[in-house]
Amino acid sequence: MADKASKDDGTVIIKKYANRRLYNTRSSSYITLDHLAKMTREGVDYKVLDAKSGTDITHTILTQIIMEEESNGEQMLPVNFLRELIGMYGNSMQSLIPHYLEASMENFRANQSKLAKTFEDSLGNNPLAKLAEQNMAMFRAASAAFMPGAEKPEMPASKSEDGDKDLAALRDQMAEMQKRLDALGK
Repeated sequence: MADKASKDDGTVIIKKYANRRLYNTRSSSYITLDHLAKMTREGVDYKVLDAKSGTDITHTILTQIIMEEESNGEQMLPVNFLRELIGMYGNSMQSLIPHYLEASMENFRANQSKLAKTFEDSLGNNPLAKLAEQNMAMFRAASAAFMPGAEKPEMPASKSEDGDKDLAALRDQMAEMQKRLDALGK
């Protein structure tokens, strides 16, 4: 029945067996937590069910993935945040925290998209636009790795100009930047 639901709504069903093995019912293969982390980053919707009882254990598995990520690389969650979060369990505000955290993450994604859009819009006809486009592509790739589903605005096509005009524009911009730096230094 869970397999039928996965075909109807696009959710991939993962079964977790007593031996801790995870089985992807869509690809008919055993997977690891690393595979689930990658699926999460790619925005794949999945549900993890206990193979014996059919209980949804997705929350537990996602928490386990976060623990693995935190122990294997650079830590994203500060110690004070974790302490505050633990302190909220059993607190009268506990029921509000999930909604607050979801709204905060949505706002973070929206602001990230706005920042990227503003940066792209500021490129205009800048002679350094090609380099900036490459940097933005790397920024979007990094963002996608950490925030699946984040908006990926399209880059405007750069316009080619005469080499002399490019050089003159670059010199003008450099002179303007030097004036601003001199003013800041005073």
